[in-house]
Amino acid sequence: MFRQHGIRDFLKDYDFKLIFLVVSLSMLGVFAIGSVKPSLQGRQLMGMALGVFLMLTVSFIDYHLILKLYWVIYFFNIILLGLVLTPLGDDGGGAQRWLDLKVIRFQPSELAKILLILFFAQFIMVNREKLNSFGIILLSLLLIAIPMVLVVKEDLSTTIIIAIVFCIVMYIGGLSYKLIFAVLAVTIPVAVIFLTMVIQPDQEILKDYQQRRILAWLYPDEYKDTEAYQQNNSMMAIGSGQLFGKGYNNNEIGSVKSGNFISEAQTDFIFAIIGEEWGFIGSCFIIILQFLIALECALIGWKARDMAGHVIAGGVAGLVCFQSFINIGVATGLVPNTGLPLPFVSYGLTSLVSMYLGIGFVLNVRWVSRRARNDWNVTN
Repeated sequence: MFRQHGIRDFLKDYDFKLIFLVVSLSMLGVFAIGSVKPSLQGRQLMGMALGVFLMLTVSFIDYHLILKLYWVIYFFNIILLGLVLTPLGDDGGGAQRWLDLKVIRFQPSELAKILLILFFAQFIMVNREKLNSFGIILLSLLLIAIPMVLVVKEDLSTTIIIAIVFCIVMYIGGLSYKLIFAVLAVTIPVAVIFLTMVIQPDQEILKDYQQRRILAWLYPDEYKDTEAYQQNNSMMAIGSGQLFGKGYNNNEIGSVKSGNFISEAQTDFIFAIIGEEWGFIGSCFIIILQFLIALECALIGWKARDMAGHVIAGGVAGLVCFQSFINIGVATGLVPNTGLPLPFVSYGLTSLVSMYLGIGFVLNVRWVSRRARNDWNVTN
């Protein structure tokens, strides 16, 4: 049982710094979205308000209570992902990734990232002594394979992020370095073979639009008027912003926004708008905020009181870090066009609310850990 805590203890135990970083980044995203499409600014603000409410609510519910339902969380996630493949699923952005329930329309794959972190936090906690056994590793792979198979039919890029997050949480959970190096020794050659196969004209592994995105990244000049069009314009927009940018909400005819050189720039290519309007300095500020959020989550995970706390906070840190890297990598031409949103910045209520939900659990990990540590110090 926890001892009674006063307002001073609350102020010490609660991570207001993380909240400030997340809300600040989200507000910058609201401004960027308003510059691209003012009609969506109000909706993003509503999504942000809902996200903050859920974040604060979850942050005060002991995560151990929620993790007791980890199998319920897992199968609920599978059901949602499966429903997308039924007539309830809706096409968006060239892939069927939306679930339309009439009263609400959202992307289960965005929520799946957080739900899978929660599930594996408790799964690893329960099986931490046997994590490196053949049976548990095989079961872990099976458990992650099922949602990945469902998501890959909807969205390849989200599947990649889920795979990365799975690797992170397994590493945090204590997976043997020998196994990690063995997996890398197999994965890297397989990835090269996979890339070689999917660019062949008669391949049947990827959908046509997915293959074209990879080809456009490898051969941008050949696809400059089609699949590479947006990515090329994104890089030009970022470069044109130079050091200080062209100015917020500018109306220059040659800008990406005014010239409509990037469709739906408020989502996947929001970083191009930031680079053009806010320049190198503004772009770096966004990157620094993303880094500080990921770093704060990682530090909370490092100081957590148990393995589940380590995995939750570390998993969310990895999610923010790698998804930010891939989104910005797309905007700058480092990686193929994937369709991933920039955490807390891109327009998209499901992504925004899901990320806030993840931060809520990280806040809770810190709050519970600090309270437990303080109580232990008092009693000893």
